[in-house]
Amino acid sequence: MYSSIGSRPNLPVNVLVGLEALKAGFGWSDQELYENYCFNLQVRYSLGYDRLGDGDFKIRSLNNFRERLSRYNAEQGINLLEKAFEGITDAQISALKIRTGIQRMDSTQIASNMVTASRLQLLVESLQRVERMLTAEDKQQYAEKFTPYLRDSAGHFAYRVKGKEAIEGHMIQIGETMQALICELHERYQEQSAFKVMERLFGENFILEDKKFRVKENQELDSDSLQSVDDLEASYRVKGKNHYRGYVANITETCDPENEFQLITKVQVAPNNVEDTKLLLDAMEPIIERTELKTLYTDGAYGSPEVDNVMIEEKVEQIQTGIKGREPHQEKLHLTEFEIKLSGNGKPTRIQCPQGQVVEMQSNNKKNTYVAHFSPDVCETCPLVEKCPSRQGVRDKRWHLRCTQAQINVSQRRKRNQENKQAGRNMRAAVESTVREVKHRFRRGKLPVRGLFRMSSMMIESAMMSNVRRIHRCLEHKELGAHQGIGA
Repeated sequence: MYSSIGSRPNLPVNVLVGLEALKAGFGWSDQELYENYCFNLQVRYSLGYDRLGDGDFKIRSLNNFRERLSRYNAEQGINLLEKAFEGITDAQISALKIRTGIQRMDSTQIASNMVTASRLQLLVESLQRVERMLTAEDKQQYAEKFTPYLRDSAGHFAYRVKGKEAIEGHMIQIGETMQALICELHERYQEQSAFKVMERLFGENFILEDKKFRVKENQELDSDSLQSVDDLEASYRVKGKNHYRGYVANITETCDPENEFQLITKVQVAPNNVEDTKLLLDAMEPIIERTELKTLYTDGAYGSPEVDNVMIEEKVEQIQTGIKGREPHQEKLHLTEFEIKLSGNGKPTRIQCPQGQVVEMQSNNKKNTYVAHFSPDVCETCPLVEKCPSRQGVRDKRWHLRCTQAQINVSQRRKRNQENKQAGRNMRAAVESTVREVKHRFRRGKLPVRGLFRMSSMMIESAMMSNVRRIHRCLEHKELGAHQGIGA
């Protein structure tokens, strides 16, 4: 991102990245960051300066840095702060000999710095912004259409409208106004961001039926419908009884018991309607490339057939603390109670029933299933025959157990889940405190920025500071122990 032409010297990149990490790690505003940089010797020393007056800069330098990072991300699809975090973390892992074979993962809801607005308020705000972008000539020509919505702020306009019927009536009028503006102004203003937002809101909120407008019901809106005219990537999600607007952050960290402390290895941020399984799948390749991942602890939301296939392919064992779906019937045997031997690519080769009978598993490629044939002499006298999922054939008197690869994968996950519970140690639980550690500097999980890139960057910077704090605590504890030993 260096300038290709002759220009003034830049502020060192390591200082800029360090400033961003300090801002996120302490939850400072830009003004607080700048004041600490100017007058706090600890802050200056952490950035490589040991004298007041060295490295002076203006806040606009930091803003320009963010703008160029954002532009680079938009053009190249690469978040350079994420690359910096990964490079620093990999160096820490190597220097401090952190074991990365066992890791854990969890997600959390985070909100951006946007106002919670009703649909009516969003529509009015969009019209007001479109009016402001028009030329003087167009403002005069379309003054009659805009006048009802310019007398007050969008929030006050929506506040004065009471009742569902009144709200719907105003929304229909706005829809008609928007349709006329889109038809007449599209050619001249189609590249303007305010005009694009108006088009998006119109498409998301209205349906044209029999040449008449109908306002969509709330339940008809997609989860990725616009939540704020200032944050175009935030989405809506209902989780349990709670309603969220914004983003989801996914945190991965080491959890090997032999490590003196654990380090965060991966931070992801996405609109909050993105499923946890998608976040896991996106994280697998970069984590495996950078670390020696062999075992991954997750909760029940991270399980899916696609995840199973990737785990088998990458030879990573996933241990879940819960399994989605119905629990196996207590009065029936389940595949979990059979011992299934798998090949290197995850295909079943042999199966052992709860009574100890071992047989080969054969593939039926036409039906994409596997079948095991058990001896009728053993099965007919088995005390578990009424509970067993296998069934005796009509012509072939053997007892046949049929299952799909997906069912086998689920049974293996359920078995690992049960074994983990029996061990009495929940390796995943501590990642929840890590999630809190990364976002607790931001009140109620609401970050002071908007947009996917800035939200991602701030969570990455906060994780960077969390790792530094962990390393510092460990080194400080060792130093204290060494002094106490000498004193004794």
